[in-house]
Amino acid sequence: MDLKFSAEELRFRDEVRRFIDDNFDTELRAAMARTRTGYIDKHLHVRWQKRLAAKGWLAPNWPVEYGGPGWTPVQKYIFEQEMSSAGTPIVVPFGPKMLAPVIMKFGTEAQKKKYLPDILESNVWWCQGYSEPGAGSDLASLQMRAEDKGDHFLCNGSKIWTSEAQFADMIFCLVRTAKTERKWEGISFLLIDMKSPGVKVDPIITIDEPSLGHQEVNQVFFDDVKVPKENLVGELNKGWTCAKYLLEFERGNAYSGGLKRWLRQVREIARAERSSDGMALIEDHDFAQRLAQTEIEIMAMEMTELRVLSSFAAGQNVGAVSSLLKCRGTELQQSVTELAVDAIGHYMAPFRPLVSGVNEEPLGPDYADGLAPRYLNMRKTSIYAGSNEIQRNIMAKAILGL
Repeated sequence: MDLKFSAEELRFRDEVRRFIDDNFDTELRAAMARTRTGYIDKHLHVRWQKRLAAKGWLAPNWPVEYGGPGWTPVQKYIFEQEMSSAGTPIVVPFGPKMLAPVIMKFGTEAQKKKYLPDILESNVWWCQGYSEPGAGSDLASLQMRAEDKGDHFLCNGSKIWTSEAQFADMIFCLVRTAKTERKWEGISFLLIDMKSPGVKVDPIITIDEPSLGHQEVNQVFFDDVKVPKENLVGELNKGWTCAKYLLEFERGNAYSGGLKRWLRQVREIARAERSSDGMALIEDHDFAQRLAQTEIEIMAMEMTELRVLSSFAAGQNVGAVSSLLKCRGTELQQSVTELAVDAIGHYMAPFRPLVSGVNEEPLGPDYADGLAPRYLNMRKTSIYAGSNEIQRNIMAKAILGL
């Protein structure tokens, strides 16, 4: 296992840093300073993603024949770490990271030609239709129906917790196309135009949103929505295979770069804030101990990511280890945001009025901006993409053999 970067890899790291300096402009930086989720206004995401696409860097995991950069696993890791450390906008994952690999593996040639170029150029915006009111972590219990009507499917049902659906042009959905004894059978993978008659998007306002004015999640309703047969990806009633394949790309991200950036912010706040006895919070024994323990855990997370990277570079499949990374990464995201709100103390209580049109004076220091909403938003990370309880079941079975 080699955990050191080569000279060539270090030169690539420097190239990534130069790209960030040249393209991460003032407006993008200001938007990212306010976000608590990584999502910003759609036009800003498009601007950033088109700059990445022009460089050939939008889709690090894509094969070269489809427009990928042909990077090694180490280059991909360096790229993700540098972007995360700099706090650049996320690449909205639903098209490039999640749907595209499914189309490459299971789609027809016509589907590849139709959808992949527009995903790569950020011309078409996608969202994910997996969870339902009665089917979240138990995804196989989904009930949205797609009836075969000859030349099309007729879809009825709803999807929930659909991030950024209000901006999406298309949605990829898991739908039930047959009633079977085994609930994961009889599911199909459909691509649905969000402008189709019968599609309705209702916002879900979460507790972290009133202060920042960016609504994230939605419920999407489908009332007799007609979907052409050519929008079926993979085999009819075999969509569970597509679903499992997609989830490999939804989990197992590199977390440590962003965690280190957030921890630096907490440390700066702790130098400015005062404890109950008037000393700098960074000098408070209990808080300093928590800060140090979290830093150690983030360092361990980074080493784990590097070990996985080393195995991946040697040709080994990550497999269920992605569940381990998802569990630990999201737990640490929650730990760091807990430290942040503990550091700002009572300034967590009043959400700073960043909504357009509010003329109230802000309360507290500038560094309190967005920390409370980020803390509240991070409560969901151990639930989405398959709850951490489900991930532990996967690890127990696939890794420990229990």
